[in-house]
Amino acid sequence: MVAFGKKLKESQIQEWQRYYINYKLLKKKVNRYAQQLEVGIQDHHDVLKDFSRMLDSQIEKIVLFLLQQQGQLARRLSGLGEQHDAILEHPDGLKIAELQEAYRAVGNDLLRLLFFLEMNAIGLRKILKKFDKRFGYRFTNYYVKTRANHPYSQLRQMLKQVGIGAVVGAISRNLVDLQDHHGNYVSIYDQPALSHPDPVVYSIKAAVNKLSNSTNFLEFLGKHAFIMEEDLPTPTEEDPSEHKYHFISLMLNLVNTFLYMVNTYIVVPTADNYSLSLGAAATVCGVVIGSMAVAQVFSSVYFSAWSNRTYFRPLLFSSVVLLVGNTLYALAYDLNSISVLLIGRLFCGLGSARAVNRRYISDCVPHKLRMKASAGFVSASALGMACGPALACLFQTNFKIFNLTFNEDTLPGWFMAVSWLLYLLWLWISFREPPHETQNSLASQEAIVNQPGPLVTYAVENGFTQPLLLNVEVKQHVENGEEEEEEEECDDGEEDSAVEIQKPVTSITLAYRLLTPSVKVQLFVYFMLKYAMEILLAESSVVTEYYFIWSTTSVAVFLACLGLTVLPVNIVVGNYISNMFEERQVLLASEIMVCIGILLSFHVINPYSVPQYVGSALITFVSAEVLEGVNLSLLSRVMSSRLSRGTYNGGLLSTEAGTLARVIADGTITLSGYFSEGWLLNATLLPSLLICIFSIVATCFTYNSLY
Repeated sequence: MVAFGKKLKESQIQEWQRYYINYKLLKKKVNRYAQQLEVGIQDHHDVLKDFSRMLDSQIEKIVLFLLQQQGQLARRLSGLGEQHDAILEHPDGLKIAELQEAYRAVGNDLLRLLFFLEMNAIGLRKILKKFDKRFGYRFTNYYVKTRANHPYSQLRQMLKQVGIGAVVGAISRNLVDLQDHHGNYVSIYDQPALSHPDPVVYSIKAAVNKLSNSTNFLEFLGKHAFIMEEDLPTPTEEDPSEHKYHFISLMLNLVNTFLYMVNTYIVVPTADNYSLSLGAAATVCGVVIGSMAVAQVFSSVYFSAWSNRTYFRPLLFSSVVLLVGNTLYALAYDLNSISVLLIGRLFCGLGSARAVNRRYISDCVPHKLRMKASAGFVSASALGMACGPALACLFQTNFKIFNLTFNEDTLPGWFMAVSWLLYLLWLWISFREPPHETQNSLASQEAIVNQPGPLVTYAVENGFTQPLLLNVEVKQHVENGEEEEEEEECDDGEEDSAVEIQKPVTSITLAYRLLTPSVKVQLFVYFMLKYAMEILLAESSVVTEYYFIWSTTSVAVFLACLGLTVLPVNIVVGNYISNMFEERQVLLASEIMVCIGILLSFHVINPYSVPQYVGSALITFVSAEVLEGVNLSLLSRVMSSRLSRGTYNGGLLSTEAGTLARVIADGTITLSGYFSEGWLLNATLLPSLLICIFSIVATCFTYNSLY
């Protein structure tokens, strides 16, 4: 594969060549600094000062050129505006069409400018990462903190594209005004739906949104799925996922996700009563609920590996195992065996195919539909979380058929067993196994990626609407190699080849080595929020019965209402909050709100009231949901591209972190219950509080690396 330095040179717009970041010079400087430090010619302070000065000079060059080009676009738009006014006074169809093309030409030139900006942003990010890795510094942290937060920040102008929004607005407004109205003024400000009807405007909007890190509800919801994307559609071919896509197979994966989440939470309202009926303590519900998570720690790994070869067989195996597990869970009552109950839940955890569901969306759904599919994955999970407890409150009955008991404890198991049986039949009839890539096809794709030539021509002429600056370190035509790039102009024997760098991770040890401090902190934040949510949900039946004497129905309604807040909260955050604030700001604020929710949950003043418990639970749960989306978005941005595929991928690591958090949380509930139920609430909240505080401190230390 071709290194980034070479791709940068090949992809440059020739007339703008001298305004690009001088990546070759900066890379040579990094190598020279290493030699000078080794022989003692320079000290570390001088190196940092000199390199900062060089970066400032490079960024200033880029920003001044950016402002110059924006000024030229503004002058062209001003001239077109005068023609626009004259044409509207005397409408002429031919002149209107010519004026529309003139506005589109300005839009295409703006796309060229955005492509220029993207290349420089990638180069800046890569050289900072190279410097940090070569010298073991946190230089990126220092540089971003001192530059981006300064009132005269040129770095902020480069990354936030100050002024481009006005150019986009002028192009969009005038194209709408000219389209099919012929003088009848329709403002995009009065009818926002008309804001982006033209393909070139849509392309610009997609590019600007990614560069400015803006979002919407669908994108924000999709981030919860943490489906890391490996590459963009190539200029010479259609999306390689097109021939793999099968709508019914995608639906089967989403239904699998929904049923599994129902299966996870349908037992929560009744787990304590079920444990009591089998002669165990009520707090053993923590073990009953957590045993599913224990098994999921192992099942996630083998399902992730299995999905490298096939999707149908792991889904089939998952359905059979879940059918058996739920049957055992239901039979435990008549067998009067807590062991059978736990074995049933372990079987359910061994059937967790969420790694397969994520992988199918990542590999087999076309790029243009992937965000919708990711949002569907998250929506199915949220709906399952709400439906599980809601269904439990409907099973308030007690009867026998053929000596088998059907009551509020066993019916969740029987219901899920029947559901998985029906799903199994549907899967067998309707699922279509997508073709897996062969070595030949991979080789041909590599050849395509290595084809030289400026990519900006394709991006502009074809109305390139894909994000120009992804939130993940994807394998792009202009970006190959994550930590070290191989470049012909520089002698750097320590660098890995680009081909080696793009190989997927083959062991958990190697995956751990690729985790930077920022990634480790974000994984810990994910651990924290899953721990806090599991404590809240898993102990709810015991806590509410002890303090408020709630029935199973009341607990189920309470949990269902919490689950139903997921989508409305994400609508608000996705459409408004994430467009007003940076993701790192939302992350830190959400962590603080989770901490406040935990503090308010402590039983300090007697009597412990329902408003206090419900209010604090709502704050904790909603804040954790907001935190999850932002956390996974940032995690995908700072994680290595080598973790975008293979068995030990980023999705698996985040799943393992969350599952481990649930296991520890459920174990904490059970252990705390051995003291007394009166101590249960405070004893389980204390670890949550400490973990939350630690995550806030860790986030503050890596805050500037999340820019």
